[in-house]
Amino acid sequence: MGKGGTERYSQHYAAQHCAWTQRLMKMKTLLKFISVLILALLVIVVGRTLLIPSKQIAPIPFEPEKFDSQKTARDLAGAIVFPTISWEGGGTEQRKKASQEAFAGFHSYLEKTFPQVYARLDHEIVGANNLLFTWKGSDPSLLPMLLMGHQDVVPVEDGTEGKWTHAPFSGDIADGFVWGRGSLDDKMTIVGLLESVDLLLSKGFQPRRTIYLAFGQDEEIGSMEGAEMIGQLLKSRGVRLAFLEDEGGFLARGMIPGVKAPVAMIGTSEKGYLSLELTVETPGGHSSVPPKESSIGILAGAVRKVEQHPMPAHVHGPVGEFLEYAGGSSSFPMRAVYKNMWLFGPVMQKALESSPDSNATLRTTTAATIFQAGTKDNVMPSQARAVMNFRLLPGDTVASVTEYVRQTIADRRVIIHPLPGDPPAEPSARSPADSQNFKLLQKTLAQVYPEAVVAPFVFVGATDTKHYAYLTNDIYRFAPMVLESDDIGRIHGTNERIGVDSFVRMINFYRQLIRNAAS
Repeated sequence: MGKGGTERYSQHYAAQHCAWTQRLMKMKTLLKFISVLILALLVIVVGRTLLIPSKQIAPIPFEPEKFDSQKTARDLAGAIVFPTISWEGGGTEQRKKASQEAFAGFHSYLEKTFPQVYARLDHEIVGANNLLFTWKGSDPSLLPMLLMGHQDVVPVEDGTEGKWTHAPFSGDIADGFVWGRGSLDDKMTIVGLLESVDLLLSKGFQPRRTIYLAFGQDEEIGSMEGAEMIGQLLKSRGVRLAFLEDEGGFLARGMIPGVKAPVAMIGTSEKGYLSLELTVETPGGHSSVPPKESSIGILAGAVRKVEQHPMPAHVHGPVGEFLEYAGGSSSFPMRAVYKNMWLFGPVMQKALESSPDSNATLRTTTAATIFQAGTKDNVMPSQARAVMNFRLLPGDTVASVTEYVRQTIADRRVIIHPLPGDPPAEPSARSPADSQNFKLLQKTLAQVYPEAVVAPFVFVGATDTKHYAYLTNDIYRFAPMVLESDDIGRIHGTNERIGVDSFVRMINFYRQLIRNAAS
């Protein structure tokens, strides 16, 4: 290589070396920036985890009421033997008669079991079988409170009777439990409230605030002849409530990742309800000359589209508030996740979507519940019909969900309309978790369940509370009983039961709530 070639090679090498040096410097700068960014994120995450204060309050010393726990268990057991069943559509005449006899027997039983309550409180039957008690307060300037439960129970599924360890309406007390339909939904609330009022009357307690006890007759089938009638009656009397408490959430043990303590899940909102009927009509005909698309195929495709395109998830809505409250008592690293949802929200959303239970708290859910078509194996059906049920997350509406379904299906051959005879219900408003009345529940839990973590959440079922929404802004859905994951299937299912110890603490909770709210 000549002198000129050597110089050119040296210049080329120098230029390459300079370019590589510049690239290396840029890489080092980028890595330094990424390191600083990661460190900053780590500092923020750790700082928020350590510095954001818990929304829980410290346990409060409390002396539980001493009473005969076995007697209270027997009182509940005696209530369970009455099959106060609500039948869809009213049931047969025989079933109607049996249910009416059960309600009459149940009312007589309550009056016999709690004579002091019936003697000291105003009580009335509203409509056919609804019970309304009024415990008049001494200070009319205070808004009253309403404590609720429902008398009716769901039927036992045909063919499952033999699977029960104890007969569904036996009211047996065995192995530390009271067994039978209504022990978890919802006679434990009725008997628990009456026991607590009876205890307070025995101690000479006089509430400053008027207290209403309302026990509806048909919560399981929509409450139109139950809570709706009681709510309208109170409205006609000009009643305005400070707050109301009904069934709903409970103390969940071992159900929240990273949280060892039982979590008192207080429903501050409630999902709405909508059933849409989807129909397709085609000419029909003989199966030997089928059309390109059948009514069944068109409708099945429409249902599949809706299932494959669920409503959007909202991890920063009610579920975000729940995690904000519960997360402060979780163990590390889950506490870091719960307190930094701005960063881990997408990951948490994926995790919650993996389970049907938690997914239901994130979005308006979709469930195909009925599909009907065809009468004979060689006849093309001229009509196919499906029903899809939606549970609406607060923020969605009946109109918005209906339109979402229509746009998702995008097929004019599919006729969509609300299911006749099954009126939709909009989601409830969210009651404040920072109100004095929510703090009242939190205080009572800190006394009776000092080990518990309190958290607001959206209740995915339906309660009687919607029929009282015009009486107060503070509506809370919570039954103060401890349940584990295995217990959830017992509600409306087989082997429904409640622990005697759990029922005793329910009574203490109601007693203390009344004292805290009405003293």
